[in-house]
Amino acid sequence: MSSEPQPPRAKPRRRLSRNARVAALCGVVFMAMVGAAFAAIPFYRAFCQATGYGGTIRKAETAPTKVLDSSLLIRFDTNVRGLPWDFTAEQTDQTVKIGETKVAVFKVTNHADHPVTARAVFNVSPDQAGVYFRKLSCFCFSDQTVAAGATVEMPVLYFVDPKYADDFETKNGKVVTLSYTFYPATDVKPPAGAKTTD
Repeated sequence: MSSEPQPPRAKPRRRLSRNARVAALCGVVFMAMVGAAFAAIPFYRAFCQATGYGGTIRKAETAPTKVLDSSLLIRFDTNVRGLPWDFTAEQTDQTVKIGETKVAVFKVTNHADHPVTARAVFNVSPDQAGVYFRKLSCFCFSDQTVAAGATVEMPVLYFVDPKYADDFETKNGKVVTLSYTFYPATDVKPPAGAKTTD
């Protein structure tokens, strides 16, 4: 008994629409993840500055009223990336009492033949000290523009919160390093035809 070949069955429409829905859902999830990745950077930065997490320094509005008899050695580290600048600290370190307000002065010389705008990123090590290292004013809170061939002083007004001496992770630490790195401000373009000298 011979059997005639059967035409191939068409896939049910329902299955196609289910696959299309899954693909669309995957696309939406992918786009949401990409958006979240870009949004995470400013949120993480704000979180670190608010909490001192990862050695990020917090900005303070007022100085402490209590100064302890215990002292710390604050070391200063200065770096530049992709800039025709010299960037140095006036002093390589300072001895400061916990709770005492101090001024550290930094200097920048621009070797370009045009003004250059840059911004500084900063951190403290050890990381645990970042919670207690506070700045009242600092050049790192905004972009800095230095004229061609100019040298400028950039002061930082800071203190170490007295709670540093009570935290079991920091109370025995005697040395804290404040580190700055200047990068070009990517949203600021140099004048047309400007040249830089390294």
